[in-house]
Amino acid sequence: MKTSITSLLIIFCFSILTYAQTPQDRATELKEQAQNSLKQKDYIKARYLFKKAYEAFAIRENYPQAIECGVQANALYVRENFYKEGFELCRDMEQLLWTGEQNKKKVFYDLRFLINKERLQMYTVLKNPAQAKTQLDKLEETANLAKNDSLTEMLLYTKANYYYTFNQNTEGDACFRKLINQYKEKKDYAKVNDCYKNLINIAREGNNAPLMERTYESFIVWTDSVNALTAQDELNVLKRKYDESQLTIQEKDDSLSAKQYIITGLCVLVVILVAGLVILAVILLRFIAGNRKLKKSVKIANEHNELKTKFIQNISSQMEPTLNTLAASAEELSQKAPQEAAQMQGQVAALKKFSDDIQELSSLENSLTEFYELSEINVGTFCENVMDKAKEHIKLDVTSSVNAPKLQVKTNKEQLERILLYLLKNAAFYTEQGRINLEFKKRGAHTYQFIVTDTGTGIPAEQQENLFKPFTEVKDLTTGDGLGLPICSLIAAKMNGSLTLDTNYTKGARFVLELHV
Repeated sequence: MKTSITSLLIIFCFSILTYAQTPQDRATELKEQAQNSLKQKDYIKARYLFKKAYEAFAIRENYPQAIECGVQANALYVRENFYKEGFELCRDMEQLLWTGEQNKKKVFYDLRFLINKERLQMYTVLKNPAQAKTQLDKLEETANLAKNDSLTEMLLYTKANYYYTFNQNTEGDACFRKLINQYKEKKDYAKVNDCYKNLINIAREGNNAPLMERTYESFIVWTDSVNALTAQDELNVLKRKYDESQLTIQEKDDSLSAKQYIITGLCVLVVILVAGLVILAVILLRFIAGNRKLKKSVKIANEHNELKTKFIQNISSQMEPTLNTLAASAEELSQKAPQEAAQMQGQVAALKKFSDDIQELSSLENSLTEFYELSEINVGTFCENVMDKAKEHIKLDVTSSVNAPKLQVKTNKEQLERILLYLLKNAAFYTEQGRINLEFKKRGAHTYQFIVTDTGTGIPAEQQENLFKPFTEVKDLTTGDGLGLPICSLIAAKMNGSLTLDTNYTKGARFVLELHV
């Protein structure tokens, strides 16, 4: 009887242990699957698995592993511009940590730092300096409370990246100098090199040629000084050994053994010197190779900087022709010159539209995280109405068509109509004959597309790259300011979508508006 009870107890304990271990093993398995999917560049699957791994680790109260998986999933959300889901995941991770801190009676500063860093990166990508600064202040507060050297170093990197992104180069330089000085004091020369390389990468990604130039020069000076210090240390060692040999020679000058010691010491010195020269030669060759790569990077950055300079010049050039014409027309305007008066009015209207478009462009860039309200529409009816409004601009030899089902979807009706109407009017302007088509396609449970296709003149290949970038072309404002497509692109982003040009279509132009609900 006792044996039977004992056996039952053993089986029961084993079952409990098995049950306790299974979720943890499952969480680890999900994480490994997510990492494998990420290596294979299957980002959607990787995101899904990281999210599941995060939830599994959260149930087990394994907070470090949970936050690591959550951060990975969030990075993949950001990669696909799913910022809303990213912010929601950050809030969920923060709530999880708060609950864990209450249970464990301790604060997870390092994990809170990672969550706020994700928020900061998203606001930085969205070009929202105010919200990004708020997150940066939280990171600094967390690092100060943690009193952790690793977090302090990570904070300085993060602050520098924030300042450089928002053109606060002086503050960014100060952060890197502080970090470099800390490593120099510790004589951690490898991390000093990493600092300069990271700063060069930041400058390259941000197309900041001045920053890259001065960082490269500082890196060269540092490399030379480190080589000098290393060489001096080696020389000191050699000198010390030489002095020791000399002392030995003096002490045993009267003996044959002393002369043998001299010869042996000199041979050792020669070997050390030769080895040192070989090592220095290898280092020099590697430096020369790296120097060539850096020079190429600086050249590319300079080209990008020239484009920025042209951007500023183009804005001035766009304003000057219209303003000069206005000044001349104002002097000559009279009742006897109605034509000049009409011309001036047209130019004033062009300037006003240009000013309004610039203001809207700026407003849209600063409010990308503020999404539009959604309501249900009938796609078929909506597309027909938009096409009817555009027909007055379509030429007689051009036919129009709508291919959209009677399907209910959620969107912002006003902003959607604005984008589609602009695309249709644009197509009508460049299409002399043929057809213009508005089409709707459902690409998934939460993804759909509006496609505008025409058989017009098309868009030259050299213009396609900068099509959605403002101020890339100098032109008379009375013929249009070129801000229509950039504004439509930003509106699409605020609708949790994107506006692109189908470069594979060659019979005219085809624009694709993809929205995610």
